[in-house]
Amino acid sequence: MRANPLAEVAAVFADPTRAAMCMALIDGRAWTVGELGRAAGVSPPTATEQVGRLADAGFVETVRQGRHRYVRLADSRVAELIEQLTELAEHPLPRPTSLRTSRQAERLAYARTCYDHLAGHLGVALRTGMLTAGLIDTSGGLALTAQGHEVMADLKIKLPGGRRPLLKDCLDWTERREHLGGSLPAALLHHAVEQRWVERGPDRSVKLLDPAAFAVLGVEGL
Repeated sequence: MRANPLAEVAAVFADPTRAAMCMALIDGRAWTVGELGRAAGVSPPTATEQVGRLADAGFVETVRQGRHRYVRLADSRVAELIEQLTELAEHPLPRPTSLRTSRQAERLAYARTCYDHLAGHLGVALRTGMLTAGLIDTSGGLALTAQGHEVMADLKIKLPGGRRPLLKDCLDWTERREHLGGSLPAALLHHAVEQRWVERGPDRSVKLLDPAAFAVLGVEGL
């Protein structure tokens, strides 16, 4: 008899090594098995075994490029599940034990990636700014307005197609308010990185390079 699906999902995250790997992968990038092992503090054989468990559960996919094997989250739904579980955790950010970890926690709280879109203070400010500027509307469900379409066209951001929602609310676990998820915020992050508005750090943190550039999206006072 097949186990309860909810129990199966819970079992994936119940292991500290797999949970640490998922938290690393939520930055949206592909990692090697060795990198994931170091992030989780386990040996290469253990890392390989645990990545295999995540792949069997459908949480990650692996791709080969040259002699390297890369691992990434299977899709945005997995990332959103991880983010929501993190939000439910008692202490979603590590307790600062040194000046270095304190600064890292501050960086992650200010701006970070949630899979492939902005989160933290900057992500929440983006949602608030776009709503205030009339680029998005929530009266009939979260949607891009005609003015929003014009701004995207001016920025030369092509609206993504596919089955993934264009916009959806994602509860931010540091701000306790919503930031924007979906294919459009993913395209906005890609644009911001390309145009040097922001720079992605080696962890999930995002460094703000050009605060004034976000004014076109209604975001000011960063």
